[in-house]
Amino acid sequence: MPEITLFPFSEYWWFYLGFVLFVLFMLALDLGVFHKHEHVIGFKEALGWSVFWMSLGVAFSLVIYWFARLDLPHDPRVAALVGFDVNLAARNAALQYLTGLIIEKSLSVDNLFVFVVLMNFFAIKPIYQHRVLFYGIIGALIFRSIFIAIGAALMNFHWVVVLFGVFLVFTGFKIIFGPEKPIEPEHNPVLKLLRRLLPVTPEMHGQKLFVKQAGKLWATPMFVALVFIEVSDVVFAVDSVPAIFAITREPLIVFTSNIFAILGLRALYFLLASVVHKFHLLKYGLGIVLMFVGIKMVWLDKSKFFEDGFPINWSLGFITVVIGGSIIASFLFPKGPRE
Repeated sequence: MPEITLFPFSEYWWFYLGFVLFVLFMLALDLGVFHKHEHVIGFKEALGWSVFWMSLGVAFSLVIYWFARLDLPHDPRVAALVGFDVNLAARNAALQYLTGLIIEKSLSVDNLFVFVVLMNFFAIKPIYQHRVLFYGIIGALIFRSIFIAIGAALMNFHWVVVLFGVFLVFTGFKIIFGPEKPIEPEHNPVLKLLRRLLPVTPEMHGQKLFVKQAGKLWATPMFVALVFIEVSDVVFAVDSVPAIFAITREPLIVFTSNIFAILGLRALYFLLASVVHKFHLLKYGLGIVLMFVGIKMVWLDKSKFFEDGFPINWSLGFITVVIGGSIIASFLFPKGPRE
């Protein structure tokens, strides 16, 4: 397929706007109707929401496919290309979206362990955890949008593509062979800075982020936990956004796959929070995937063996097998008591 951006923002801004409005509507429906009253999210409810968000995310690949098939034939840029196969382009766009969604979901599962540690450290009661994660999702959507916009602009420079690829290979290597460092929020510079800037109450005040005591504004542990979640998402985005750009250069696909993966993160947290520590081999699968997409970005897509880039269906198959295999292996070979 020719190297052009099929869905440039300047021409498809209305699609982006429609998608953002849809996301905002779903979030308003989530918080204003289904979670209007605070309650502890049980396993069945978390499972139902996880299935819903994942099904919605997968179904959106059909929207990508249908939209590409209907719109691309009327695009004058596409019409000017000799031998351009609209059906193939639509199929590849849908597969790229699904591959990006799987990568993001897999990285999200690994990130859940950090969220579990943070919730326990700040003693956020289960009844308030959904609210913290909801606010965290809003911030994540904003930061991811900014990162994707910057990434899309930078990907026009070849040296940036190479830099991203090398970075992903290095990150994957570090995940596999690097020593595991314990998560210690009490030693984090962000917490120290917050305590300098704002006084923090030692106890919770319901779902409030700030309270006024003796004429002075105090932050609550809920606000501090929210800041930590936002900072951790920014750190995670440094890996995940380049990883999806290694699969596709289409900002629309990168954006939508990222957003759908984030939307289902809250339900996934309540579903897997108690067992996420058992996925001890997932990090090796993620490391292999990051190394693979880095090599794909730097070499495979430019290799003389693949005229139109490394086949996206091969990438999807490889990533699915590696991630799925690492999760299954985690249960087949559980950690020993000492570990």
